[in-house]
Parts: sequence; structure tokens; C-alpha cells
Amino acid sequence: MNVQTERLYLSESHDLSLRFETVRAHSVALAEPLSEEDCCVQSMPDASPIKWHLAHTTWFFETFILERFESDFQPYHPAFRVLFNSYYNGIGDKHARAQRGLLTRPPFADVLNYRREVDARMLAVLRNPLLTDVQVELGNLLELGLQHEQQHQELMMTDVLHLLSCNPLKPAYTEMPRLVAKPSAELQWLTFNGGVVQIGHDDQGFCFDNEMPVHRQFLEPYALASRLVTNREYLAFVESGAYGNPAVWLSEGWDWVQAQQLTHPLYWQQCGDGDAATWHAFSLHGLQALNLDAAVTHIAYFEADAYARWAGARLPTEAEWEHAAMLALPSDDAQKDCMQFFGNCWQWTASSYSAYPGYATAAGALGEYNGKFMSNQYVLRGSSCVTPDGHSRATYRNFFPATARWQFSGIRLAR
Repeated sequence: MNVQTERLYLSESHDLSLRFETVRAHSVALAEPLSEEDCCVQSMPDASPIKWHLAHTTWFFETFILERFESDFQPYHPAFRVLFNSYYNGIGDKHARAQRGLLTRPPFADVLNYRREVDARMLAVLRNPLLTDVQVELGNLLELGLQHEQQHQELMMTDVLHLLSCNPLKPAYTEMPRLVAKPSAELQWLTFNGGVVQIGHDDQGFCFDNEMPVHRQFLEPYALASRLVTNREYLAFVESGAYGNPAVWLSEGWDWVQAQQLTHPLYWQQCGDGDAATWHAFSLHGLQALNLDAAVTHIAYFEADAYARWAGARLPTEAEWEHAAMLALPSDDAQKDCMQFFGNCWQWTASSYSAYPGYATAAGALGEYNGKFMSNQYVLRGSSCVTPDGHSRATYRNFFPATARWQFSGIRLAR
């Protein structure tokens, strides 16, 4: 996270307060279609209950802002410091991640009350005229907290999708919107000369610390697909028997496929018997017939890499993806949607998640935000259909292990 103190992203207290209230309200709105029981269950160790997300994002503001700027600070509940700490060892002890679903107490209503009280105290701090001498620091920490909450808003959707998929009733989170089906655009290859290019965030506006600093990279000439791989194209991969063909898989990926007995993407299933069986996919709108023209999603890195090899292509490096996104994105929004750099699914790259040249972590517990995860993960670029508005940019570096499938992750080919 970029929390440098030479600027304030939102200089007026009114703007700070309004942005804070808007982002915080959206998190609660995301939980409204769910029952209290839905909000308390953890479907797997990588996911978290909705109740925990709502409490943890509140913990973030209480711990990193109220404790720092509130003159008579008292914690809402002393135990919450441990219960809702995620991975900040500098803060202290943590409740085990895989056991978040066992936290039947505090009840959901108390978590909502926790949010209301912390929100009221935060607004009082933001409107305190006596804090003008630290307004820049406060503003930067607030922006970090809001960006952090938006990350969790996306996680809330991916986690609840996994949770509902485990229910034999296949319940929908929301009703399916009425959309006009559009055929996928013909895949074209966008060619780039390469050379020495600049990669990374230019420090204008917010970014996370792993997007910095700007640095030079050399790229050989390359080509990038003009759109994402579709369900129709990935279905051909499935029906070719590729999940049983070790020649297209990395060694570790093949072992993973065999151990998990995988034959298709997460959330796909065949409905019906024999020749009448048809492919469906579970989504936030329940179980739906597979939209063959939509981008394939919920694909692990190993699957993306295998498909690219099967298709006679490869995955782009993150530098290629960023360079292409910066150059190829048109100004017309309709064309942007057609090229699918943003707003459909995160796109796996061939790049391991590591530090840029000159990268330095922030001091204190906030320095644990990104840097310590630079091991055994791959970078994804772009954004997904559940990424909050205003939370995507060409330099954003998402990252997950090679076997992660529950995110809205897909494939853009390169060669």
C-alpha cells in the first residue's frame, strides 16, 4: 500500500466522510440477500464467513486508525483484537484461519453493532478539526482501509459463491439478470514490438506497495489475444481428454489433477443422462446452462497453463500484460468491454509473485500487507465481474497459489 505522507488523496473532511460511509455501506448491502446462517459458515479453509469479513474490515479501521488518532481510545471488545486479526503478526495473536467458521460468538447482530459503533467513531475522527496537523497521514491510512475493504467485498462474493455451491439445493445469491446473449468476438492477435518498457505504478493516486516502484523491463516482441478464452473453447479442451493427458500439464499440475480427480473447471457439472446430458455452471445466480460465449472462469493456474500449451500458445508475463493493457486499451468503453482487460475475470500470468527492483515494505504491521506473501504464488492481472467499481487499474497485482480455483480467474493467451 502506498501511504506516503507528501499528499492527501481526499483533502476535504466531507469527502473523506462520504467516501467512508459509501464503501462501508456497500459491504453490508452485499450481505443483505443472505440469511444469518449463510453469513456464519465457512465452506473451506481458504474462504471466510461473511460475518468474519464484516468484522475484520471493521477491525482494520479500529486497529490502524482509531487506536492511533482517537484521544480516548477504548477497544469495542478486547477479544476482537485476536478474533478478527487476519495475518498481522506485528499486532499480536490471531485466531486460526481455518477455524473462522467456528466463531458462533459474537453473534451476527453484535458484528453489525461493532460496525455501527466503529463507523460513528471513525466519522468523529474524520470531522475533528484538531487533527489538521496529521490530516495527510490520516487520509492516506483511510484510503488504504477503504481499498482493503473493497478487496474484502470481492472476497465476500467469491466466498459466498463457494459456500452456496456446496448446498445440494444450489441456491442463488441473486436472481439472474435479463441479458441479451452476445456471441464472442473473433479472437485476434495484438502484436507488440517489445523493447525496454516501464512497468509499475507512477505514484499518481492510490496503489498498493507491490505495484511500485516504476522500473524498466526488456520485452521481446510478443502477441496477446484480443479477448479471453471462452467456455466454448475450454469445453473443447475438456472434451479432448486433456485432463487425462499428462503431456499438456506441468509435473506438479498433473499430480494435482490426478490427486483431486479433476475433469473440468470448478462449478461445472453435467445435468441429465447419456446423450441428453448438458453442461451447466453454478454461479451467483444459481445453476445455469453453460454460456458457451462467456469467458471461462474459476480456473487454476495449472489449468490455465495446460490449456495454453494445448492451444499452441502460452500465458503472458505480467509485464507483457501491463504493457499491452496500457497501449491497447481504447478510449471507447464498448471496445474496452470487448477486449476484456477488466471487469470479466482476473487473468493468470506466467509470472511468479515477487518484488519489483527497489521494492521496500512499509514500517510496522502495515508492512505485512503484501511483501511477506511473495512466495509460491502467481500473479493475476485485470479485474473481475465482482471487483468493486474504481478498484481496478493496469498496474494492480493480484496473486494466488497455482491451485486456487474459487476466484473469478480465467485465461488470456499470448505467444
